[in-house]
Amino acid sequence: MTLPRLSFEFFPPSTLDASFRLWDTVRELAPLDPDFVSVTYGAGGTTRDLTHEAVKTIHNHYGLNVAAHLTCVDATREETLAIAESYAEAGVNQIVALRGDPPKGASTFRPHPEGFADSCELIEALASTGKFNIRVGAYPDPHPEAASTGADVDWLKRKIDAGAGSAITQFFFEAETFFRFRDACAAAGITAPIIPGILPIEDWVKTKRFSERCGARIPDRLDEAFTRAIRDDRHDLLAVTQCTTLCSALIEGGAEDLHFYTLNKPHLTREVAHALGYTTVVELRDVA
Repeated sequence: MTLPRLSFEFFPPSTLDASFRLWDTVRELAPLDPDFVSVTYGAGGTTRDLTHEAVKTIHNHYGLNVAAHLTCVDATREETLAIAESYAEAGVNQIVALRGDPPKGASTFRPHPEGFADSCELIEALASTGKFNIRVGAYPDPHPEAASTGADVDWLKRKIDAGAGSAITQFFFEAETFFRFRDACAAAGITAPIIPGILPIEDWVKTKRFSERCGARIPDRLDEAFTRAIRDDRHDLLAVTQCTTLCSALIEGGAEDLHFYTLNKPHLTREVAHALGYTTVVELRDVA
């Protein structure tokens, strides 16, 4: 059986300790030969410069194919496209184009007066340059701002029609959630690849809190299982088992890619990859 292509998400460091953690994470996961890695953009564009530096370092010194996150938040069109151009000049030709979360302290997204109104406008502008492979976000569980159960499918179709070549989903906890979404997208005429996003559960309490904010549905059985595992000091064992089981079901259902949200903590992602049968296949080129 051919295993799916792997990809990993990192976030840019904001402190010296966080910087060491990022580079340790890259070192540990790069030998698994990911198809690409992505670097996030903080809420409200707060890590814009840090993202740019992390993207260039990973691309230039670690030999990885990097997809840089880019959002519409708190920037003019000119500023946003200038960032994209700087990526192109650095040899980075993949962008994850997102609307972005509201700035800190704001409850809703408000476009910059001279900025992009939504992700579709950003995608169209990036696509018109002809310089980028554009990836976008997708939501198997309803986005908190979705107007209806089918709105997420409709939005994804608009983004693909605007020029995106593939989508990466928000994380979810049951394979059937992804399959239902994938089938609904196919029925709507979406033919672009939809990559399932996987979150190895490093901290169940934090995961629950984040899931509530982003709309990811938590099965009761999973909450009960982690509550018992925490009590019995078996959290990481359950986390690896749960994530491996989810990925195995996705592979059996035909998934050709798996995208891991690493949270810059490589241990669980590496353990799951090894459990699935992935092995170290490349030597990592070190920082010059």
